[in-house]
Amino acid sequence: MKLVVGLGNPGDKYQATRHNAGFWLVERFAAESHTVLRKDAKFQALVGRHEPSGAWLVLPQSYMNSSGRPLQMMAGFFKIQPAEILVVHDELDFAPGVARIKQGGGGAGHNGLRDISARLGSHDYWRLRIGIGHPGDPQAVTDFVLHKPSPEDRAAIDDAIGRALEVLPLALAGDLQGAMLKLHTQEEPGKAERPVKPDQAGKPDQPAKAAKADQAEKPKKTKKADKTDKTDQTEKESLIGSFLKKFLPDKDPARKK
Repeated sequence: MKLVVGLGNPGDKYQATRHNAGFWLVERFAAESHTVLRKDAKFQALVGRHEPSGAWLVLPQSYMNSSGRPLQMMAGFFKIQPAEILVVHDELDFAPGVARIKQGGGGAGHNGLRDISARLGSHDYWRLRIGIGHPGDPQAVTDFVLHKPSPEDRAAIDDAIGRALEVLPLALAGDLQGAMLKLHTQEEPGKAERPVKPDQAGKPDQPAKAAKADQAEKPKKTKKADKTDKTDQTEKESLIGSFLKKFLPDKDPARKK
């Protein structure tokens, strides 16, 4: 891995917002590895060299929608292929506390990924996804990602970042499968559950489910019960036949004497 890119928006206004989860991870890694990130006007990013691995750490300063521009320039300048790039970003579809690694795939509505894929002309770069949760309403996503998480969610996100940092050396050494296996087998929460809208919850005017439940509770007739019913029917028919023979005239000519 030659390029590790954290996605976010520059400036104090956005520093603590959910959309900056990618920044948070790369900043922590730089601090822990004593890597200095300096502003590079040519690449429009904060850039530092991680000496142990030789990988470049990058925080684009061109805002989320234009995150691909610094990557395009750095990849072209240093002859870096998409498969040698790891992009760290926030993930709406994962609950806070979840971190996942994968290669390729679409942008899933993430403006930073969309711009990166367009400028690199490829989806083959690696992604380290940090779960931030989902507001439940697609119309509320923009406002949601540009606000601070709750203290509980922030703590869970920081825990996920901590686990991701433990496997990052494996990724930088090129062992992405090993990093993925180690990260994904750690104990984590599941996927973010999007809240159900009130009108989609259980409704009292839906008898189908209740009828289904009633049917499930009715005991099935056993073979023994079926046999008993048939026996009772035969006995009833026999009694009726005897009654009719007693009171109706006998039409059999052989019996008339």
